[in-house]
Amino acid sequence: MTPLHAPPLPQPLATDAPLPHRKVIRGWLLPLGQRSSWRALALLALDYGLLTLLLTGVILFDSLWIMAACGLAAGFVIGRLFVIGHDGCHQSLTPSRPLNRWLARIAFLPSLTAYSLWDVGHNVVHHGFTNLKGVDFVWAPLTQQEFAALSPPARLMQRIYRSGWGPGLYYMVEIWWKKMMFPPQGSLGNTRRAVFTWDCILVSTFALLWIAGLVGAALATEQSVAWLLALGFALPLFVWFNMMGFVIYGHHTHVKVSWHDDRAAWQRAQPFVSTTVHLTFPLQIGAVLHHIMEHTAHHVDMSIPLYKLKEAQKMLEDLLPGRIVIQRFSWRWYFETARACKLYDFTRNCWTDFAGRPTSALRPAQ
Repeated sequence: MTPLHAPPLPQPLATDAPLPHRKVIRGWLLPLGQRSSWRALALLALDYGLLTLLLTGVILFDSLWIMAACGLAAGFVIGRLFVIGHDGCHQSLTPSRPLNRWLARIAFLPSLTAYSLWDVGHNVVHHGFTNLKGVDFVWAPLTQQEFAALSPPARLMQRIYRSGWGPGLYYMVEIWWKKMMFPPQGSLGNTRRAVFTWDCILVSTFALLWIAGLVGAALATEQSVAWLLALGFALPLFVWFNMMGFVIYGHHTHVKVSWHDDRAAWQRAQPFVSTTVHLTFPLQIGAVLHHIMEHTAHHVDMSIPLYKLKEAQKMLEDLLPGRIVIQRFSWRWYFETARACKLYDFTRNCWTDFAGRPTSALRPAQ
């Protein structure tokens, strides 16, 4: 039922009209923010069931190819579970805050994600300061001067990360390892809490139990321990890291998307709309990914549950024509973007290659 206090929707905004305040736009989406506990529990049970079946297939099938296929699919389902946990962390999964926190922790376990660290790094830092250089660390581009000042090994890593082939390595090293697993003091500002350590212990324990289960299964079925660990643990995590790196790269990297190094200019740019990309896919792939690619709507209002994001995204695109970056995915587009978006020139407000040559339109300062 639509809440009585939901405001009537306006006419589509003219392309030259000022963008309304975020509170106004969120008001349009208000009827879509209703959450359902039973639906959240059903989604979590479904995806955990799928993951269990696939890991069982890795253990029981005789064909190496079928075992590998199960391992690959398990990595994809880990991604689906992560999206459910992501909603719980945003308090958009169920109406209950305590239930959201614990469902998120449970959903995050197979991706080895520490709930409280993700909460700070994603909800506070990334959503609070999206594409603001020096604060948001997710795929933050270097300037030519910063790149030149790196050591040769560090420059090589940046080339790999930005090649189009390295999103999984980027996520695993720069975000998960450095910021989500027992991070050092200062990696997420000056915040340090006991719950960070306990959440890291929780996911580490889950990983050890997962490994122990596979070792036990290998011994019980007289299989190679190394092969079962490779197909039932390493392969799913490899798929997950690459899936996650690719998704967050696609969400915030595009020749039409700006980064900012000045907070006042960043605020004037209304970054909750201008710094996100709506990647569209054929064959209902977006639905299979729990609609995480409807990303503009998510940044406008984090309280919208995943099963309402498609409707919310369509509403925004209807009411704000020409304001949202919509990109139909293709591998050609992806690798063209990877070639173009190497570094960022904050003076000219454009993307550049590693030599500092502009690769996107020069945008005027806000």
